Amino acid sequence: MCDLVQKYNVPGPRYTSYPTVPYWDLNTFSGELWKSTVVKAFQESEEEGISLYIHLPFCESLCTFCGCHKRITKRHELEQPYIVSVLKEWRLYCDLFESRPTIKELHLGGGTPTFFSPEHLKMLIEGILELADMDKNPEFSFEGHPNNTTKAHLRALYDVGFRRVCFGVQDYNETVQKAINRIQPFEHVEQVTQWAREIGYTSVGHDIIYGLPFQTSSDVENTLLKTNALRPDRIAFYSYAHVPWIKGNGQRGYNEDDLPSSTEKKTQYEMGKKMLAEFGYKDVGMDHFALPTDNLYHALVDGSLHRNFMGYTPSKTKLMIGLGVSSIGDSWYGFAQNVKSLDEYEHLVNSGVIPIFRGHILTQEDQILRKHILNIMCQFETHWGKNEIESVDFDRIIENLTEMQSDGLVEIGADYIKVTSKGRPFVRNISMAFDLKLYRKKPETRIFSMTV
Repeated sequence: MCDLVQKYNVPGPRYTSYPTVPYWDLNTFSGELWKSTVVKAFQESEEEGISLYIHLPFCESLCTFCGCHKRITKRHELEQPYIVSVLKEWRLYCDLFESRPTIKELHLGGGTPTFFSPEHLKMLIEGILELADMDKNPEFSFEGHPNNTTKAHLRALYDVGFRRVCFGVQDYNETVQKAINRIQPFEHVEQVTQWAREIGYTSVGHDIIYGLPFQTSSDVENTLLKTNALRPDRIAFYSYAHVPWIKGNGQRGYNEDDLPSSTEKKTQYEMGKKMLAEFGYKDVGMDHFALPTDNLYHALVDGSLHRNFMGYTPSKTKLMIGLGVSSIGDSWYGFAQNVKSLDEYEHLVNSGVIPIFRGHILTQEDQILRKHILNIMCQFETHWGKNEIESVDFDRIIENLTEMQSDGLVEIGADYIKVTSKGRPFVRNISMAFDLKLYRKKPETRIFSMTV
């Protein structure tokens, strides 16, 4: 397996969308086209409901491993004006709809959502629900920072429908924590995990990262042993994405020589996956593991697992609206991203303008390829019909997969592809075979993180 990891550890997308953002056709995109696709998706989604992603960008300090869009500040007086702006943006979308939306999924990401006070977070969600109904079985979740998530945060969000929380752990070694500027004792994670369970959260997740600066296999082993002692329902075991050319100085707080060697990183990955299997966690998909009791694993088994800009989710909605600076929305027929400047964002929503600055309208080929990439990422197999062969160059896709078939990663039939158990760690690479835009115009510079 180590030889295969070395062979297939290449830059590649994570496929939270297809086409991926660098391949969006900005020339054929417009705000009016985006709104028309949103309306169409909403009309087709009244039974299944819609999803919301709300980006809360503020952090009190910079974690140098982070590749997310954030604003570092200790000015908590920014909280309420930002929430007011987000609610104005939400109203702009609701004004497009002929009926009251039903929210199936809602996720608070960041940044640090728990930078905001419990009162302001409750104000945000209550403001959202003034214009919408909650689904009978909602999936409301948020990202919590163990150092500043209080019992009051957990209680306030529970009271407005949240049942899932994910805590960023990363690693418990103090040397690693200092390098990534994230000092976080095990006791803090233990406390917030216990609070969440006492309050009634049905799914608690922990995020672990391997490949961090100064991190060793022993550090990963120790972190996973401590994590297993708390038995979170889900574990995300991520590869550190070192992309300083995209994220600027935020990821240059250490020298690249401080990162584990490729051999050491592969060892961390293989050891971590083996430990998680021994602990009873099921491999749900790329980087994600869940206990057999968690609904994410149930979704994998019953075929309802879905993937979007919020990552893996246990149910699919056609329309996902992104609110807040830098958020990305998905109407199934198109994507749109909000402006990244806080001042520009607030100016646009105050002017009654949905604050997008770029996007992509999917072609017929895009929609077909997106379906197959989602099938590979979520179900580890995909099938195609005669009409699709007439619209998409499947000969090229099969050619792209031939070597992976020889390596035992995929099984190829006349009208299907199945990922083997050996191939599951390489779903990003297998999905890349369907990414015809990537093959037609390979990037001259590195724009994606490594696949392992």
